[in-house]
Amino acid sequence: MDLSNLKPASGSTKNKKRLGRGEGSGFGDTAGRGHKGAKSRSGYKTKRGFEGGQMPLQRRVPKFGFTNPTRKSYKGINLDVLERLAADKKIESFDMSVYMDNGLCGKNELIKILGRGELSAKVNVTAHAFSETAKAAIEKAGGQATKL
Repeated sequence: MDLSNLKPASGSTKNKKRLGRGEGSGFGDTAGRGHKGAKSRSGYKTKRGFEGGQMPLQRRVPKFGFTNPTRKSYKGINLDVLERLAADKKIESFDMSVYMDNGLCGKNELIKILGRGELSAKVNVTAHAFSETAKAAIEKAGGQATKL
């Protein structure tokens, strides 16, 4: 046995219906599409969410909520992350370039330092915003928290 004589097991495959090939085939005339209506015509495609004329779900359910267009979205970085970086990579000053080099943020993201974890290293941290606990912890360890 080799690749040249492989074939599927008998009965495991069926021939495709050949539609629209004359009356004698049993699938001539309407080619299995029934009579008239959009579904019988070529190029037919339903709209997304179409429910046969019934009011679609996305229109039955009321709109709610509000999205503030001027909302500022911050990327949070916790103190334990800064502590680990300061210990592993001997970083004494954190700014945007350090955050980006270590994959903590993108170049257009706003950074907020959050207070989870302990900070023992004396580091200078520059960010767009600080939580109160984070700022207190940085200053308690002898570092500076500078707002951009």
